Amino acid sequence: MIRHSDISDQDLRTHLKAGVLRMGGNSRLKIYGALDCGSGKRMTRENRVFFEDENEARDAGYRPCGNCMKEAYQAWTFSNP
Repeated sequence: MIRHSDISDQDLRTHLKAGVLRMGGNSRLKIYGALDCGSGKRMTRENRVFFEDENEARDAGYRPCGNCMKEAYQAWTFSNP
């Protein structure tokens, strides 16, 4: 997990272009989702984090976004009543 506030814009672009970072998340709400999700684009830089994949996000205790990851969110909801 990489906090947006801890990485330079140049390094972030390099990681994104290389495909190293594929998921974004909100550290305050503990939600992760696609990088192009409208909900994720509205969060502040201080709350934004990046993950290599879904497994890394789940291992860090984050849940799927109900907006861009509907199926994964529904599966998560049923397994976490």
